[in-house]
Amino acid sequence: MMDCETEISQGRRFAFGRNWLRFGTLIDEERIAAATRSLEVALGASDLTGRSFLDVGCGSGLFSLAALRMGARVRSFDYDPDSVRAAGKLRLEYAPDSDWSIQHASILDAEFVQRLDQADIVYSWGVLHHTGDLWTAMQAACGLVAPGGTLYVSIYNDQGPESRMWTVVKRRYNASGVLGRQLLLTGSLLYLGRHAPLRAAQRLTKRVQGTPQGTVPRPRGMSRKHDLVDWVGGYPFQVAMPEEVFSFCHERGFELSRLKTCKGGLGCNEFVFTRG
Repeated sequence: MMDCETEISQGRRFAFGRNWLRFGTLIDEERIAAATRSLEVALGASDLTGRSFLDVGCGSGLFSLAALRMGARVRSFDYDPDSVRAAGKLRLEYAPDSDWSIQHASILDAEFVQRLDQADIVYSWGVLHHTGDLWTAMQAACGLVAPGGTLYVSIYNDQGPESRMWTVVKRRYNASGVLGRQLLLTGSLLYLGRHAPLRAAQRLTKRVQGTPQGTVPRPRGMSRKHDLVDWVGGYPFQVAMPEEVFSFCHERGFELSRLKTCKGGLGCNEFVFTRG
């Protein structure tokens, strides 16, 4: 299997980790609190004491830290070494003596996955569809959930022709230089904001160009600017209809306990399953 940095250098993969390193400089107690609140709502619990939490594709490490704050024993891993560095920096700053391990690994690495213990909560938000093999990644994630445990995943919604269009945009972004990427970001921003008033579109354009955007975090504690870059550049890219994800997990002994869709539009559908 080709390594992450080679894939990035060849334009086959977006540098997710570099984006997470940049986002990491914005993480503060307000963003951590927002991430924690969203995790509490999704899991229907505010106390994870005594429970194990496996973060598959940890990115910045923000949600690993949120789970840690909720009392969980946390294990995180990511395919991108810069994501591992970003999570490591967050741990060093906010939880230096904690029960939180971070590794560089892929959910598609069968030998690595086989060595992992099953977890009470397996969390993978917006990750599995970027592996290049969504259903193999889903199969591995399902197998990591302990009996009676929880699987919390989010998967990009299949919008048919529009999803195919975004696949082309994402490939082109990763094959382009700095100017080409900036043009794709600006064009995508205008396309995404085409129903918004012109003034709002102008404000968003300034954000992409680096104008300070304020400190108010998005829901889940995320950043609008970094989310946009992740969306436009995020390749590999796969999508699924909600019923496909439901059927896949149901066939493997999981029951759906919570569903939050993007209402047929752009973005991720969120699923919380319980394993029988």
